[in-house]
Amino acid sequence: MKKRLVVPLAGLAISFALPTYAQQKDLADPQTTQKILALCKAVEEAHKNRDAAAAAAPFTRDAVFLAPDGLIIGRQAIQKWYTNLWQSWHSKNFIVKVDGNAFHLIGTAGNELWATGESSETAQGNNGEPIPVKIHWLCIYVREGDDWKIRADAWHQTPETLIRIYKSFTQQPAATPSPTASPIGQ
Repeated sequence: MKKRLVVPLAGLAISFALPTYAQQKDLADPQTTQKILALCKAVEEAHKNRDAAAAAAPFTRDAVFLAPDGLIIGRQAIQKWYTNLWQSWHSKNFIVKVDGNAFHLIGTAGNELWATGESSETAQGNNGEPIPVKIHWLCIYVREGDDWKIRADAWHQTPETLIRIYKSFTQQPAATPSPTASPIGQ
């Protein structure tokens, strides 16, 4: 049901439907949403191009990034992490999705937002086999002038993804012959 705003004006009541974003007081306005979705698109492109500087650019100078292998603090350290990651991690088809395309306000000033979502990509396993990767993430965005930046980012791979990666990259034990087996042909 659409909410309606009633404005009394000189004894008349003027009524009009509120836009969807205005019905949910904790959501960013459409212009802000478009700016941050553009930021997400830039992150996608950075991953597709394996560009560590571009991947780190949306972060604040003092950002906190919780990656699967630990906590990383600062844009420069995040860039170094991506540089190191892409030396051994080869993936394609990186896609970012924001849950409900919704960015939620933190507080009342309108300068901080949070969002959750998922990303997916196809990695290359140890023997060249494709590994579907799915990641869940949470970001906190802050306004810096007219721009929005990532202040905090935390993500983790789903259990299914971790199992696939582990199976692909873990050394499998060599088969040992049975002590009771006889050589072929004897």
